[in-house]
Amino acid sequence: MSIENVLEKVKLYLPPDKVKLIQEAYEFSRDSHQGQKRLSGEDYIEHPLQIALTLAELHLDAASISAALLHDVSENCGVAIIDIETRFGAEVARLVDGVTRLGKIAWAGEDIARRESQAKNLRKMLVAMAEDIRVVFIKLADRLHNMQTLDVMPPQKQQSIAQETLEIYAPLAHRLGIGEIKWQLEDLSFRYLEPEKYKQIAKLLARRRIEREDFITQVVKTLKEDFAKTGLKADIYGRPKHIYSIYQKMGKYESVGKQFDDIHDLLAVRILVDTVTDCYNALGIIHTLWHPMPDEFDDYIANPKPNGYQSLHTTVMFNGTTPLELQIRTVEMHNFSEYGIAAHWRYKEGAKEDIRFEERISWLRQLIDWHREFSGAEEFMESVKTDIFNDQVFVYTPKGEIKDLPRGATPLDFAYRVHTELGHHCVGAKINGKLMPLNYRLNNGDIVEIMTVKSGKGPSQDWLRRNLGYVNTSGAREKIRQWFKKQNYQENADRGRELLDKELKRLGIKVQDREGLAKLFKYETTDDFLAAIGYGGLSAHTVVMRMVAQSDVGKIVSQVPQTKTAPSTIKVLGVGDMLTRLGECCHPVSGDAIIGYITRARGVTVHKTDCPNVIHEREKERLIEVEWGNAEAVFAAKVQVEAWDRVGLVRDITSVVAEEKVNITSVSFNNRNDHTTLTMLNLETSGLSQLSRIMEKVEGVRGVIGVSRVGDEAIIKPNPVA
Repeated sequence: MSIENVLEKVKLYLPPDKVKLIQEAYEFSRDSHQGQKRLSGEDYIEHPLQIALTLAELHLDAASISAALLHDVSENCGVAIIDIETRFGAEVARLVDGVTRLGKIAWAGEDIARRESQAKNLRKMLVAMAEDIRVVFIKLADRLHNMQTLDVMPPQKQQSIAQETLEIYAPLAHRLGIGEIKWQLEDLSFRYLEPEKYKQIAKLLARRRIEREDFITQVVKTLKEDFAKTGLKADIYGRPKHIYSIYQKMGKYESVGKQFDDIHDLLAVRILVDTVTDCYNALGIIHTLWHPMPDEFDDYIANPKPNGYQSLHTTVMFNGTTPLELQIRTVEMHNFSEYGIAAHWRYKEGAKEDIRFEERISWLRQLIDWHREFSGAEEFMESVKTDIFNDQVFVYTPKGEIKDLPRGATPLDFAYRVHTELGHHCVGAKINGKLMPLNYRLNNGDIVEIMTVKSGKGPSQDWLRRNLGYVNTSGAREKIRQWFKKQNYQENADRGRELLDKELKRLGIKVQDREGLAKLFKYETTDDFLAAIGYGGLSAHTVVMRMVAQSDVGKIVSQVPQTKTAPSTIKVLGVGDMLTRLGECCHPVSGDAIIGYITRARGVTVHKTDCPNVIHEREKERLIEVEWGNAEAVFAAKVQVEAWDRVGLVRDITSVVAEEKVNITSVSFNNRNDHTTLTMLNLETSGLSQLSRIMEKVEGVRGVIGVSRVGDEAIIKPNPVA
């Protein structure tokens, strides 16, 4: 590619002096990178050129495109930022410096111990974005080209970069409203994370391409004829759904027993008109032509999405047989849907202050507030992922004020969004005039009234338990934690000890060195560590999972359930492949400390190291070292559920387990005289992490008193150095 490709784009919307600045930036970058190559073997200048082309397609300003061309000359060529300022001006130099600083961010991998580092880096990135959002436009374009050339990387690196792109960069592009970059990042990530599923969907789409094209031709022809009768002018075209969005839709369809061929809305028809009035006129004509499907209409013109997106969405039954999705918007709305906040620069030259742009970046200012409010980087990262990247719902106060909250928010989340004290004193909620539980999930248009008492004791510790679903936004969760943190120190420590003991007992784990465990989490004393658990600064579940991952037991492997026998998941050290099976006496699970016992005719039986059969074994020479491997397998685990007996109890428990796609090999019951029942479940799990997650969810089932793992305790000594 040459600079001419970029210049052709920018000449359409920039004056000659700005085009000249971009030309000069290119020549300086080309000379600075002379002789440098990328891993693919192409000249390095190709990378900044591709980034500049992406920004030109977004119609960004000359300073952004110039900075994109120069973004690596400081880091890779040793050019000082002051020299860039002297040659190209302070604005370009500031953008180059911002991109350079973001480029030094080293994202953490899957290692639990490095998540704090990743959280800090996300904080830096988002705060930099709030200072000058164009820095992140350049970073997104940079990531897009890196994803387009990811083939040269080793497979493990491909997976890591793709996962990071799907979790961080694609949601960020969505939040900024840049649909064009968002869907490309999602599809490219999906291609590397799930290559077989990607190819499968691509083939299915190719198979039905001609059928879809004929269908769209028929729809467009009908609409144009009816629009012409009323004098309505519109551009009409079909837009295919992207591969990753189809994959997500397939998951929803499979959950209700439908297949790919049942998905009719693989594409949408987009209608572009001149005015808002034309949008509603077009909608009226469409609903006259075809019957609209109930609950399939969204007015994002009257109620725009938080990222500024505006459009009318409706789904109709085309000719009474086929569901058809239509999107109606003005040309200006379309530009904002494709370019998001970047479209601001399209109208910036010579224009007055853009009020709508200021409204669209108000959530960035919220980032700055959170940057000051949240004490820990991990809490900040959690808040960004849940409160900013998630879809929104719009609800009303009793006075008619509108509040936007992440989808899945509850009345308690609403109360804390209005005012901290309102949340602390909340005892109930009315939704649309009716009393509803505090873990009710809010819907668009709900009118929320919070009931309070002045003499209340404050938040309940249960509000922080995720499985109960009382609070689903990080802002509310952090305010509750801060309330508990201010309470009596010793009460927090006692509560933390109780919560940790409960989690350890539930998973059948015993800790030898609690002081070492506190040091693992960088607390000076055990009481400080326990107090943090007590006020909600640390989750007992997180503590146990990290402790197991960094202890001498070894890291928990992430596996997919496969077969009852799990020979390939065990490595017999110093011997090679041998027939192995898991001991029925102690049911070891991935993450447990294990040892092998050489049988006379059935290979090696794997036991937990503290299994009584191992401890009392007389022929010690038959014991052999083994370790968990990386093969996909399932692990048997016995779980005891104590609950108040009621109709539907077992159904509700097994439904929770089924949601995790875990097999139940057997269920037994023991009804007791006090109207309680003991239910014993034999499960096939992928490891300790999944087992803990299931137990926490089962504990949230109505009537359940307690859930615990049956078997001997695994003794773990934390390794603070890890």
